[in-house]
Amino acid sequence: MRIMLTCIMLIFFTLLNFTPSVTKNTGGNQAGQQKPVFNVLVLTERGGQHEGFVSSALKWLEKISVENNFKVTVINHAKGLTGDYLARYKVFIQLDYPPYMWSDTSMTAFVKYIEKGKGGWIGFHHATLLGEFDGYSMWKWFSGFMGDIRFENYIAGKAEGKVIVEDSIHPVMKGVPVSFTVGEEEWYTYNKSPRPNVRVLAHVDESTYKPASGIKMGDHPVIWTNEKMKARNVYILMGHDASLMRNDSYVRIFRNAIEWTSGHKLK
Repeated sequence: MRIMLTCIMLIFFTLLNFTPSVTKNTGGNQAGQQKPVFNVLVLTERGGQHEGFVSSALKWLEKISVENNFKVTVINHAKGLTGDYLARYKVFIQLDYPPYMWSDTSMTAFVKYIEKGKGGWIGFHHATLLGEFDGYSMWKWFSGFMGDIRFENYIAGKAEGKVIVEDSIHPVMKGVPVSFTVGEEEWYTYNKSPRPNVRVLAHVDESTYKPASGIKMGDHPVIWTNEKMKARNVYILMGHDASLMRNDSYVRIFRNAIEWTSGHKLK
């Protein structure tokens, strides 16, 4: 009888504490802490070749969220997103999650969030995997949001490359050197440059690839923002390897992006 009662209690408390798709809450609102200054939602792609980067980025987010008293909620799929759910968050970080596998409800909610300026958005790497993948069709609105582009190719073997800052005035590039090197990156290319439709903050100098690669765009933006949207937004192409979170310039950009999109100064 005692064993049965214990099992029933364990099942009860497991159900009581279950939250679909949420894997971790970090930052403010813990015992002895003040109410969080703002909330951040992180939509992640887990497992596979991006797991190292995602895991390292989440650990870093946990650290700065505690230091700056904001709360981070991590989810692993986009299907259940609604307008009411997104309204809880000041910043939405799309951490290597692709622009497909979203439900119609979640797509509608996200479009409103961005077009109406309900919060800020930071997208990384896989967020521009635009095209027909895994049986999903192209999300045309998202393609327009990213500058009317379609994913075309990538350097599968990875390469080192020098990133050149074009817009040092923009808050996302504050304190970032005029150029910095990124190693072990899977540089994505697109059917065309997004430049005519977005504000480019930085590009990669394709002549600096090590090893050299024939997979090039010519004009190859890697950080940009779409100023046609009310939401503060920035896309960062680099997001493949865990070593990025040991790159001071990259971490500075990530930090600046959170500060800018949230509208709150970080320590």
